Amino acid sequence: MLGKKLVTAQKRGETRALCLGLGMVACSTMMYFFIGITIVPFYTKSVWTTETVCKLLKANIKDKVLCPNSKGSEDEDIFPYPCLQVWVNLTASGQEVMLYQTEDTLERNPKCSYVPGKSENSKEVKAQIEKIASNFKKYQTFPCYYDPGGMQTNVILTRLYPLKGLLFAFLWPTLMFTGGCLIIVLVKISQYVSVLSAWQ
Repeated sequence: MLGKKLVTAQKRGETRALCLGLGMVACSTMMYFFIGITIVPFYTKSVWTTETVCKLLKANIKDKVLCPNSKGSEDEDIFPYPCLQVWVNLTASGQEVMLYQTEDTLERNPKCSYVPGKSENSKEVKAQIEKIASNFKKYQTFPCYYDPGGMQTNVILTRLYPLKGLLFAFLWPTLMFTGGCLIIVLVKISQYVSVLSAWQ
């Protein structure tokens, strides 16, 4: 009687462990799919792939401009802010080009190097942009990214999704997938050993 209870409990434990492993594999597969349709396209479409050194030429704050209405945004997303324009000397080619914060900045407003997040307090936005301009003037040289193919003549300060960020995004689903597969393999080995010992 006790032996039957132990066998039943063992089978239930194996079933739960197997469900856990399959669930981990299924979740990691969905995470792979989500990353593949969101982050990977942004990474592959970015042409600013080569890092170089940029030297500051000028950083000017012009009159307030309206944040243009980007695709999918609503009218309430349009707000005025001071336009910061940063011009740098590209070390790789010696050209005078405009610097943008990220790839998204160029799409949102090609006239300005930095597009702030929407804020009700215009003084905070102005102070933030002035601080960024002073930081550029303080650090005259800094790393930046340019397009080696020449399709884009401007440069960006940081990539939205660099290679390290992409690898980090794939790290967690990979660990979950590996753990799920390991649980499934251990359960199958345990079942095989149980059948083998019972047969003997």
